Parts: sequence; structure tokens; C-alpha cells
Amino acid sequence: MGVSPRELGASVGEHTDLLAEPIPGVDEALAAVDAFDRALVGGLLRPRPAQAAELTELAQAVAGTPLASRVAEAAEKAATGAAGEDHFVALAAARTALLGSVHDALVTRVEEATGRPRGEESAPTFGEQQAANLLAAARSWLSDLARTGWQAIDHDVVSGSAQVVSAMLPDPSLRRLATLLDGFAAELAASCPGAALERIPVRRWADLWSRAMLLTLPGAADAPAVGTATGRLLPLGVDVHEHATAAQAQVHAVFEPADGAPPRLVRAGVAVPKPDTVVGAGVWQLLRTHMSLLAAAGEGRSMDIADMPITAEGDLIWSDEHARPGEPTDAFAAARVALPTAAASATAPLDRHPARIAVPVFLEGYTVHKTEQKHAAPDGQQADGVLTFTVAGRPLAVDTDRIPTAGPLTPEAVAASSACIGLLRWDAGTFGVQPLAVETTVRKKAVAIHAGGWAGGTTDKAGAKAEKAAADAVVVLRERAGRLLRK
Repeated sequence: MGVSPRELGASVGEHTDLLAEPIPGVDEALAAVDAFDRALVGGLLRPRPAQAAELTELAQAVAGTPLASRVAEAAEKAATGAAGEDHFVALAAARTALLGSVHDALVTRVEEATGRPRGEESAPTFGEQQAANLLAAARSWLSDLARTGWQAIDHDVVSGSAQVVSAMLPDPSLRRLATLLDGFAAELAASCPGAALERIPVRRWADLWSRAMLLTLPGAADAPAVGTATGRLLPLGVDVHEHATAAQAQVHAVFEPADGAPPRLVRAGVAVPKPDTVVGAGVWQLLRTHMSLLAAAGEGRSMDIADMPITAEGDLIWSDEHARPGEPTDAFAAARVALPTAAASATAPLDRHPARIAVPVFLEGYTVHKTEQKHAAPDGQQADGVLTFTVAGRPLAVDTDRIPTAGPLTPEAVAASSACIGLLRWDAGTFGVQPLAVETTVRKKAVAIHAGGWAGGTTDKAGAKAEKAAADAVVVLRERAGRLLRK
């Protein structure tokens, strides 16, 4: 017996209760991670008894695994202030493994809730020769950070990364680690001295530290294996990330292979540097020229691709030479019919982290509840109220803080919506949805509003004004740069 499109699209709603149920072992794994993170705050040069106990908790959490003996030794050495670089690597590996297990448990729960087919377990990679001396230098600096601790960081400690980063950046095989170290060091430098910090981003800095530490191991930064993809892309939505000096757009789509193989979820992204005067809708001026898929997503078109490079993780290495605009398509029709049968791609080992979970989902038939309580937005301002979708009698938090200002989608439109395409995420112990597009009613007409609706251009007054201001700003900056170069 066939299944109607509406029933397919409603598959998340029917099993929303699974997203609210506790997952065995997750809290215990995160508690062990938090214990180790607290130990890093005070530093491991002269650990206190409380830090020794926190290190032991981490070791006990991986007892019975292949890491057990090495992590037990590392925890013992670190508890006495005698840990070497290999010991710090073992501790970072244990922490990463625990977060990886949490990631896997959460992804399994998402698959159960969506009824979507399971993707491959892991992504294959291919190796490149790397300079062992530079990797060792980076490992040494990271070990010094662990001994110092976040509360005692100063500019002398942080600046130790500068020469390592400068030496790494010219080497493409080391650029991933170099970029991570550079950003990490800049964040630490902006927070010096550590003793004066009112709040330390404990989880974030431990994430960056442990990831960087593992990337110093030969083979850890191997690039994902690349194949090719030929078929049709059905864009679902655009996720936009904007910072003072950079902007990124990532298109989530369903890929239908031309050979009739099962559909799969894929992503295609583009990132560009930008001046801090270009904000909001102005970022499309910088982004769309690099990826025709953005215009297709904004205009509601499919995309035909031929021999497009794609990684095992489902990331298209976009090249306009391998793509051409296809037929008009409706993202909500794709979400109702194609999305439920699209398999997820594999996840690389170092990307197995709860914060990396961003699963496209389709929701409808929900009710919206808005609290009047104020909550802190990421920019430090106070946001009005908190939105919650009640799906099949279960609440699902709506992360409106992630809605970009570079598009027509607003929290008000989400609050008035009847259907939503979003990214299912996990944060602070609960699942929530980041809206990418909604169906709502405007002046008695059903309309679809997309976060990336201005990606291909806009006649909207606010969007057009922001784009013109951005274009003017870019022209002025180019003229100034030209004058400086001539001088």
C-alpha cells in the first residue's frame, strides 16, 4: 500500500516523543567530559586533588575500551603534574571518543524519529605527507596550554603559537590545523589575562584544544575521499553564518542520482572574507558570485549536476562548470516527498560531535507557543520571548536566534507558520529546530518564506537597500586598497 506525501512529511511529528526521551549513557558521558574540562581550567602543571579526581572520572568513563590502559596512565601522570605530550594526546582522544559516542547515540535517535534510512558509519579518507616537526611544535604549544590552564593564560603563553602557525599556513596539508590554531590563539589572546575573566567558555576551549591536539597526529587531518555526483539537486534551504570578517552560506539539498540510486542528503557551501561594514543582505553580493546554487535556491529551481566532486560526508565541492539550472521546484514539495527517503551521509571521525548535528527535517501540523520571558541572544541583546512548536503533543524548541538577517524569514513569520523546513540540532541537553523556511499566510494567501530567499537577488525594499549599501561599501574599499597598493 502506498504512503501519501503528507504521511511521509509528518513522519517526524509522529515520533517526536522519541526526541524527548532520555538516551541511556549520554548524561554519564557528558559528565565525564565536563569533569576533564574543569581540570583544564586550573591547568595541569600542579593539579589539585579535585583535578586529580576529575581526571580519574574521564579515565573510568573509557574503561573497557581500547583506550583504557593509555588513558588510565595519562590520567595518573597528569594528576601528579608529570604528563607529557603523549599523555595529553591520550586524554584528548578519550574526550573526543566520549563526545563521538554521544553524537552517534543522538544521530541514531534522530534516525528513529525521522524513519530515514541510515547512512554509512564512517567516511573514508586519503592521506598526505605532513611535516612531522611542525606537528610536534604545535603539540608542544598545546601541551603548554594544558599545563597553564585557562585561568592562567597570558600573552606570553598564547604568542607561542605564532611561529608555528606562520610555518604551517603555506603547506596545504597543514592548513586545516593552522587555521584552527590561529583562530584559537586569537580567541585566547582577546581573553588575556585569564585571571581577569568573569566567565570562561570551558566547553568551547576544551573542544578547540582537544581537536587541535588530535590533528597533530599523522593521518588525523587526512582529507575525505572524493567521488563524483551526477543527477538532480533539490534545494531545501540555506543556512547562513555571518561574522565580522567572514560570511558563509551552506545549501542543504536532496540529491537524486541519475543512475537511479537512492536519494541522499548533501550540502554545498561557500565562504568569503568580508569587510565588517557589509552586513545582512549585503553578504549575498559577496557570496552568490562564487556559487550558482545560491541563485537556484533563492529562485526556487532545481540544479542539474554532472561529475560534481563530492566527499563521502556528502559535501559537494562546488564548481559551476559541473552545474546548470534545472526546472522550477518547490522546496516544500521536496521536503514532503523526497526528504523522508533521503539517506544521510557518513561522518568523519573527528566530526562526530553533538554540536555538528544539523539534520534537515520537515514539520507540519504543529501549534506554536510563545513565552513572554526574555532570553539572552548571542549578540548580548535581549530577545523577545521563546518559540516552541508542539508536535504530536510534544514540545520542540525553535532556535530563532539562528535566523539570519540576510533574508526575509523572521521570528514573527515562524510564529505564524503552519509548516517548517529546518535543521534539527541538539544543544544544552535537548533537541531543537533551526528554521530554514516556513509556510504561512500573508494577506489571506499561502506563501513560503525562506531564510535564503534573497540569495538570488531581491525586489524587497529592505533587501535591495542593504545590497546597494554593500555594493557601495565594496567599491569604496577596493578604491582605498588600490590607492594603498599604488603607494
